Amino acid sequence: MKQPVDFHFGKEFTVGSFQVHPDGKLRMNSLADFFQEVAWGHADSADFGRNLLEENLSWILSRFDIKAANLPTWGESIKVFTAGRGVDKLFAFREFLITDLQGKPLARAMSSWVLLNTVSKKIHRPDQVLPTALFDPQLKPDWQPDRIRVSGKLLFEEEFKVRFSDLDLNNHVNNTTYIRWVEDLFKDHQIDSGQLLINYLAECVLGDQVKLELYKSEDKFQIQGKVLNKSVFLAETGT
Repeated sequence: MKQPVDFHFGKEFTVGSFQVHPDGKLRMNSLADFFQEVAWGHADSADFGRNLLEENLSWILSRFDIKAANLPTWGESIKVFTAGRGVDKLFAFREFLITDLQGKPLARAMSSWVLLNTVSKKIHRPDQVLPTALFDPQLKPDWQPDRIRVSGKLLFEEEFKVRFSDLDLNNHVNNTTYIRWVEDLFKDHQIDSGQLLINYLAECVLGDQVKLELYKSEDKFQIQGKVLNKSVFLAETGT
């Protein structure tokens, strides 16, 4: 599979019927599933994916900025690429690109990650652990996911409990689950979420009672997720 010269790793996928909305277009959380899969594949190819678990180290997603200009549809074959985009203090950056088989860009994303010791809860500087082939500390990303600051008018609130199907390998809510929650709430209010920025602030676990708050300002919609009045994530899309 030919890949863009500035991306390091890629895989080909076919969009399944279980990954799309009723209109046949890929769900945003399924898009993030593809990103997560190639991120693991790239990290494993350099022995810095699942092998890190043996050292009690785990990648924790901090921010995700997704720009989906043309979501693929059911049955469409796509190529998903990724590359490390450098390090800034405690954060390592990873970019993603999805194209069709002819190379036409369909979606891009930039993400920032921290490397956490799951026992001590200490964050490790990625440039002291990772090979430069994976995350060159001299590089800087073309753009960085922004910090979200909630503002505007509160439009809607809802609450629900974290279920077993929401969890990942670490028994925490999977980062793509948050995106599913966000997209569902946006869809309930006829809000287009083709561009999505999300900040992950704290972990959610099985049984947590999550409260979602939907806000609208002049040029954007925002969602704040809380557990016991503590913000656990923030999400934003333009109007």
